Amino acid sequence: MTKVLIAGLGNMGLSHALAHHNHADAQIVGLVNRSGHVDHPELGQYPAYSDFHTALAETKPDLVVVATYSDSHADFACAAMEAGAHVFVEKPLATNVADARRVVETATRLNRKLVVGYILRHHPSWMRLIAEARDLGGPYVFRLNLNQQSSGAEWETHKALMQTTSPIVDCGVHYVDVMCQITDAQPVRVHGMGLRLSDEIAEDMYNYGQFQVIFEDGSVGWYEAGWGPMMSETAFFVKDIVSPNGSVSITDGNKGASADIDGHTKVGGLLIHTSGGDRTVEMPNEPGHQELCDAEQAYMLRAIADDIDLTRHMNDAVQSLAICLAADESIRTGQPVSLKESAT
Repeated sequence: MTKVLIAGLGNMGLSHALAHHNHADAQIVGLVNRSGHVDHPELGQYPAYSDFHTALAETKPDLVVVATYSDSHADFACAAMEAGAHVFVEKPLATNVADARRVVETATRLNRKLVVGYILRHHPSWMRLIAEARDLGGPYVFRLNLNQQSSGAEWETHKALMQTTSPIVDCGVHYVDVMCQITDAQPVRVHGMGLRLSDEIAEDMYNYGQFQVIFEDGSVGWYEAGWGPMMSETAFFVKDIVSPNGSVSITDGNKGASADIDGHTKVGGLLIHTSGGDRTVEMPNEPGHQELCDAEQAYMLRAIADDIDLTRHMNDAVQSLAICLAADESIRTGQPVSLKESAT
C-alpha cells in the first residue's frame, strides 16, 4: 500500500485526491490546503494540514502529489524527494528552467520517481493523434491553441494563476509537449507576442499570448492562449498538424463552451488527410477529466511499483517548459529567444 500526501486541493488536486481515494493500492495519509480544513463528503475523513512541511514530516508518505500554485512546485517537489518520497507534480514543473532542472537532478540523484502532470499523455485519443501525425512524417506545421472565456469563479482562478504564471506557460506546456513528442527534434528559436487585456491583472502580466517555435528538423509550431471574459468563443480550440504528406486535425474541438474542462481534452474525432483521400477516425466514449486524473495517478503508482524508467518523461517536461518560458521572455523583451544559447 502506497502512502500518499496531497498538497493543494484546487481543481486538479481535488481530482488527484479522489483518484487515490478510490485506488486499491493507495492510502491517503494527509491533505494540505491553506485552511487546513477539508469539507468534502469523501475526503473529509483524512488528516488535514495547512503547512506542507509539517504534513510531510508527520505523515512520512511514500508519494507526494504537488498540485499547489506554480511558484511552490519545485521547492515542494524537492523537499518531498529529500524526505524519501516519490513525486507527482502538476504542470508546469517549475516557474523557471533552472528550478525545473533542479527537480529532475534531485529525482535522479535520489533515485525517486518523478511524474509531471501532462494529462494528454494518458488520453487514448491524443495518443492516437500523435501516432497518426508521426506516421505522416515530418517536418511539421503545428497549429494549436486553447483560449478560455472565463467569468465569475473561473476568472478569479485565472487571475490567481496569473500572479505567477502566464496562460501560455500554464496551458502551453501541454501542447508544446505534444509537438515535441511528434517531431523528436530539438527546439531552436522562439518568438512570442502578448497583450494585457484587463486592468484586473498586474501591469507586468498579460492574459493573451501567442508564439512561434522553430525546430532543428525545420518543423514550425504556433500556440495561442488567452484567459478572461473578453475572449472569443470562436475558434478557441484549434488542433491541426500538417506535414508534406498530409494533415491530422481534431474535428470536434469547438463544440461546447471554452470554460468546460472536459472539453479541453476531448477529441471526438480525427480527420486524416493525405493524397490518397480523407478518412475520419471516430473517438467514442472518451475519458472525462476525473477518469484522466485516475489514469495519471494509476501510472504514477505503476512507475513506483514497476520501476519504470522516467528519464525521457522528465527531460521532455524540462524541454516543453523551456520553450514556453522562452516565449514568455520573448513577449516581455520584444526579441526572439535562441534556445540553443539558453541551453549552454
